[in-house]
Amino acid sequence: MEIIKEKNGTAVTMSLQGRLDTATAPQMEAELKKDMEEVTRLILDMRELEYLSSAGLRVILNAQKMMGKRGGHGGPPCQ
Repeated sequence: MEIIKEKNGTAVTMSLQGRLDTATAPQMEAELKKDMEEVTRLILDMRELEYLSSAGLRVILNAQKMMGKRGGHGGPPCQ
């Protein structure tokens, strides 16, 4: 899986490419924890994601909880 992370002030966009599964979920978790203290808006661009397993979904749900505890929010849905 490839993760492209773009930070713009307190907003971060993470573009995910490939497979988010049991093997790559730890990579995604580590990337979510890195440099995210000031982030109040997280956008996950999954247009190039080929596969999402339950392990990947768990990481995404944990990211949502993390943002909710900070009073942050997600971005607009992709079109």
